[in-house]
Amino acid sequence: MPYDPSAFPPFAVTVDLVVLTVRRHSLCALAVRRGEPPFQGRWALPGGFVRADEDLAQAAARELAEETGLCVHNPAAPTQDNGAHLEQLATYGDPGRDPRMRVVSVAHLALAPDLPAPRAGGDASNARWAPVEELLEQSGYGRPGEGLAPLAFDHAQILSDGVERARSKIEYSSLATAFCPPEFTVGELRRVYEAVWSVALDPRNFHRKVTGTPGFLVPTGGTTTRQGGRPAQLFRAGGATLLNPPMLRPEM
Repeated sequence: MPYDPSAFPPFAVTVDLVVLTVRRHSLCALAVRRGEPPFQGRWALPGGFVRADEDLAQAAARELAEETGLCVHNPAAPTQDNGAHLEQLATYGDPGRDPRMRVVSVAHLALAPDLPAPRAGGDASNARWAPVEELLEQSGYGRPGEGLAPLAFDHAQILSDGVERARSKIEYSSLATAFCPPEFTVGELRRVYEAVWSVALDPRNFHRKVTGTPGFLVPTGGTTTRQGGRPAQLFRAGGATLLNPPMLRPEM
C-alpha cells in the first residue's frame, strides 16, 4: 500500500538548553519567563522548535546564540572568547509533557565561563541567571514579589539531569575548564569545582591534584593579581579529555 503520512499522528521536535555558568561562586542556569501559552508567566529553560531545514545540533546552536550570544566552542580555536561547550544531554518524550501537541524534546547541556546578564528572545518575556538550587526547589521558583511555581513543562527534570551530568563529568574529564576563561588560575578552577559540587575543597590538595594530572593544565608563563594578593600563575586547558587519576567528588 502507498505510504499515507496522514495515517500517523503528527508530532513536533524541540531542543531545550541547560545553560550552566558560575556566577558569584554559585552554579547558575539560564531561565526564561514564558511570554506566551502554555505556562505563560512561568519560568522555563530556553529552547524552541526544530526548524524544517536544520538538524538537532544546528537547532541547539541557533537557540544558544539567540539566547546568550554564544557560539559553539571550536576546539581548533582555543582562544575563542564567546565559545561554549555544547553536548546532547537526553531525549524527553512523555506524551503529556506539552499540552499543545505531542512534542519530543532533545535536551542539550551548554557550559560557559561567567556570562553577562542574558537578553530575552523569542517568546520569553524575561531572562536571568538563577542558582540551580533555587530553580529546583520543590516549592517552585519565583523572583521576589512573584508567586512560586514549578518550572514549565518537565524542565525541572531536564535541569536536574543536566546538573548531575556536569557534576559527574568534571570528575573524570577536563570539562570543568569550560567554565573558565582561556587563561585561569588554579584557584579559579577550584571555585568551579566547589560551585558545581556544592562543597569546599582544600586548596593545597586541589592544587597538587590538578597540576599533577597529566595533560590537564598547561602553564602559560603569565601571572595575574585579579584575585588579589600575590601574583598567581596562569594556566590553560591541556589536551587531555579524560583525567587519570580522576578528580573524585567528595562524599556528602
